[in-house]
Amino acid sequence: MPLHKTTDVGTEAESSSIRHGWIYRRVALPVFALLRMGASPKRLAWSIAVGMVIGINPLLGSTTIACLVAAFVFRLNLAASQLGNHIVYPLQLLLIIPFIHMGTRIFHTAPLPLSPKEMLTEARTSPIALVRQLWLWERHALVLWAVLAAILAPIIAISLTPLLNKLLVRVVRHDYPILQG
Repeated sequence: MPLHKTTDVGTEAESSSIRHGWIYRRVALPVFALLRMGASPKRLAWSIAVGMVIGINPLLGSTTIACLVAAFVFRLNLAASQLGNHIVYPLQLLLIIPFIHMGTRIFHTAPLPLSPKEMLTEARTSPIALVRQLWLWERHALVLWAVLAAILAPIIAISLTPLLNKLLVRVVRHDYPILQG
């Protein structure tokens, strides 16, 4: 008689979460689920790619709604586009300042002051001018992001499609005995 009961559902779930890392549980398992539900690898690849490029745009707080709109307009998988969006969230935070700096160089505008003291001084002396300057920097950063997104989305989608095709084969092979039983 075995000392440990392995058929208990709770025990299996607990051991599964121990064996698999956060990325597997939060990224791979949802993709497996979408493939099991019949989503095509190509559509999933485009959905994830569009979500990823939208997720790095330099306008904080806009990515969820932008993904909803893109999924509706381009008939993408909403869950997959949101997954792509959330995967790259840390990159969005890291890329905001570089997008703005590149925008100031390309569009020849005043550079972004990096010190909080300069920003506060400007906010006190001429807040309307500061808001206008911030929106100018943001617009230039968004233009650069749009160009980058138009280049990156197809590259990411084309790169993900073969991987998702392989995952689909694994999912189908894994589920095949269950479907027969």
